[in-house]
Amino acid sequence: MRAIPTQRETTSCAPDVRGCARVEATLSGSPLAPGSARALLRKALTEWAQLPVPGADLLTGRVGDEAALVASELVTNAVVHAGTEVRLTCRLEEDTGALVVEVADRHPSRAPRDAAEAPAHDALEYGRGLRTVAALAESWGVTYRAGSKTVWARLPTREEAPADPAAAYAGERAPARDLRAAALLAADPLDPRGRTGPRDAPRDTWRAASYGDDWLARRPCRDGAWLGRGALSFLAEASDLLAGQLDEDLVASLTGQLIVPRLADWCAVWLEDEAAAHGGRTGAGGRLARVWHASEHLVEELSRALERNPPPQADDPLGTGPVPCPWPGSAGAGPSTGAGGTGTALAYRLVAGGRPLGTLVIGRGGIDRFPDEITGLVEDLGRRVALAIGAARQYARQATISAVLQRGLLPGAVAEIPGVRSALVHEPCDKGGPSGDFYDLFPAGRGRWCFAVGDVQGKGPEAAVVIGLVRPWLRLLAREGYRVADVLDRLNQLLLDDATEAADAAARALVAAGARPTTPGDGPQTRFLSLLYGELMPFAGGVRCTLASAGHPLPLLLDPEGAVRPVAQPQTLLGVVEDTAYTSETFEMYSGDTLLCVTDGVTERRSGSRQFDDGDGLAAALAGCAGLEAGAVAERITRLVHDFGARPPADDLALLVLQAE
Repeated sequence: MRAIPTQRETTSCAPDVRGCARVEATLSGSPLAPGSARALLRKALTEWAQLPVPGADLLTGRVGDEAALVASELVTNAVVHAGTEVRLTCRLEEDTGALVVEVADRHPSRAPRDAAEAPAHDALEYGRGLRTVAALAESWGVTYRAGSKTVWARLPTREEAPADPAAAYAGERAPARDLRAAALLAADPLDPRGRTGPRDAPRDTWRAASYGDDWLARRPCRDGAWLGRGALSFLAEASDLLAGQLDEDLVASLTGQLIVPRLADWCAVWLEDEAAAHGGRTGAGGRLARVWHASEHLVEELSRALERNPPPQADDPLGTGPVPCPWPGSAGAGPSTGAGGTGTALAYRLVAGGRPLGTLVIGRGGIDRFPDEITGLVEDLGRRVALAIGAARQYARQATISAVLQRGLLPGAVAEIPGVRSALVHEPCDKGGPSGDFYDLFPAGRGRWCFAVGDVQGKGPEAAVVIGLVRPWLRLLAREGYRVADVLDRLNQLLLDDATEAADAAARALVAAGARPTTPGDGPQTRFLSLLYGELMPFAGGVRCTLASAGHPLPLLLDPEGAVRPVAQPQTLLGVVEDTAYTSETFEMYSGDTLLCVTDGVTERRSGSRQFDDGDGLAAALAGCAGLEAGAVAERITRLVHDFGARPPADDLALLVLQAE
């Protein structure tokens, strides 16, 4: 194995004369590093499992799962608490066949964190620290060198498994190796926070009779062994899967796939509406978003049964522990239970940020109760599901606000100009925030139509403020009869005055608060923009155009023969220099003449070190559009811009095409 794209540097070796297997990688100090570490390690272990190395045949089972989890925790610790690049090394020891995982960082003065030192809520963001490593590793430690610190863990690969995997549940005492990792996830059965399980007996004296002797025999993955071998890895992978989802219904769907059939025969997810979530209500106010069943033909029947009997409201509105739920009758039967069999159902509140977001219900047929290892694991998974739903809702709210704001910043409709065809393209690169590019095309009265294409410094709310200031003033000045150059003069002074007022207000606020700026970025940001603004006056046989460019890519005019030329002079950005006198150019367009106006999202579209407009690339692209109508010109230029680079555009894109008929 040589290179893996997600790593900057990766090396490995097959067994040499000493019988070693080793893989190394340098990972960036980013949140993506733990996932990359797990993927790298699993790939290496899968390859090593085919090698004649002691213990290699065990690398794709429990040892592999635990090694991936240990690597993930060590890399997470290094990224969060050192903040530097990390070096991951994994090797098999020659004599013992033990697997050694090492993670080095370049900040040796910061000691590795133990989970016990951090508040409980940190576990969701930062992993569970070295407590997990200590639980899974045979030995572990820290090695300090000049300029670096290495945390290592040694995992044995030669360990005798119990003859019967079900012994973890059926025996008088569960093997410590199989349940100590799950104990990190499941709370103590004596914990008074609403968990199920006998309160008059210790955890290690539970009997299989309490939930059926065939519990494991009929499960495809044998839960007892799986809890010891993969529960923590399961949670780590589930976190990765859920963290990237921005749609709450997709989160609900993924939750069902994660739980069924590994942890339950079926599950359902209710989602509260926003009003119910803010009011702290659950259950009756929610909608049944997703139902998942190991037997697909029972999904519809189970959905109807659950809608008739939704989960009950808990006494603690923010409690996340399991609450018994009514059994949904024959619809809840598992794959191995009869149609009339009974079972157990539990409901978990999904709470994030102190707000109830929904309810997760799981059920399994043929048992009297779930083991506490399962209930604790599902509760931990439920917290991750709630965080994912909360993040998806926050994104949806932000996207809705941005969409409403964007609609308010752009014209609802563009004017139709006699004798002129027009086409517009506007593509924000950030779908979740307002664009910094804007356009307008409107009647100004007295036989005049005006157009504008602008690009504000920055994006998001700051850009929206500037656009919201400029567009109404631009329309007002145009309809008051100001000439093109005069409009730019007044917009320039407007932006300068606004920046001065903002700076004065910020200074007064700082004085009132008894503070002063400590860095240049503490004060209000300078607001400036580039703008191409013009005026059209149709006449018999053509249209007269007067325009001016303030720091904007110059407009290009294409004639019917394919010749292209710029039709404006470069001038200073608006909102930068006071007392600037802007000038305009006037020309006439006749049948077939096409005017192209773009923002720098077109001209500065990148492909490696090259830009789209290098060597007059935009002019060459426009020359190839001779003979096309306005809409086809806009479509072709847009396609060429997108095709220029392999990656999606990194900037907003806007273009306006005006063509004389």
